[in-house]
Amino acid sequence: MTLIVLLMVLASALLHATWNLWAKQIGGRYPGAAQAFLLTVLSALFYAPVGLWGIATGAWRPGLDIVPWVAGSAVLHVVYFLLLLRGYRHADLSLVYPLARGTGPLLAAAGAVAFLAERPSPLAIGGALLVTSGVLVLTLPGRGIRPPPPGGSHAIAAGVRYGLATGVCIALYTLWDSAAVKRAGMSPLFYYWAGEITRVALFAPLALRHRGATSRLWREQRWRIVGIAALSPLAYILILLAFRVGPVTHIAPAREISILFGTWFGARVLGEGDRRRRLIAAFAFALGVMALATG
Repeated sequence: MTLIVLLMVLASALLHATWNLWAKQIGGRYPGAAQAFLLTVLSALFYAPVGLWGIATGAWRPGLDIVPWVAGSAVLHVVYFLLLLRGYRHADLSLVYPLARGTGPLLAAAGAVAFLAERPSPLAIGGALLVTSGVLVLTLPGRGIRPPPPGGSHAIAAGVRYGLATGVCIALYTLWDSAAVKRAGMSPLFYYWAGEITRVALFAPLALRHRGATSRLWREQRWRIVGIAALSPLAYILILLAFRVGPVTHIAPAREISILFGTWFGARVLGEGDRRRRLIAAFAFALGVMALATG
């Protein structure tokens, strides 16, 4: 992994953790479909000038061959987003986020070895294991953590369930999208924009069932919605750009340094987690990213 790829991955991680914090702060007062619809509409509008410019200048010539790739990606991202928002409605950011972001890259790396013929070096494998250790430190029960959230063990079980399910979706769309931009030679920016337009169409019927909640969400949480709509695509576009020049087995685990940012936000902003556990996890993540970057 080159220095520029590593910087893209780290920037993506910080942006990703930031928009997840805002998504958690919005809370469970609004249906997930309403949130997802507003976010995808705004994201599609934000990146429309770039997409239209690419089509007008011939930098991107959409054809029927991209339809299966874009449609498959859109479906996977829709399921991912609904599961993630549902998890945040029922459990803590510091539980759902590390589980989702930790499970995803491990499965993606395994899939890259099995289906994309990538062969990670021993050092890269060691880095992935260190990242995994950081996830375990953050998620396994231990002394000093704050009491269970409202709902007790049921809320914790729901957080684990939604976190793991979201991680599976992350692994699936990571493999699918990396194949699209690398094997099919698609431009990451235009590919994501086309997927965003498709997701608007998929979310629209769900949002229509919650028109009142969608309007209320826009009135009460407008700036967080705008912020998420801007940062979420940018964070993923940076990863898609990295996929074009680097191996999935290095990039997918390395981007999970976002867990460190996310748990820090959970501790400082939301009052979740404990300091000792975060420091241990930070050490594991730092070593893991170094190993991935050099392996």
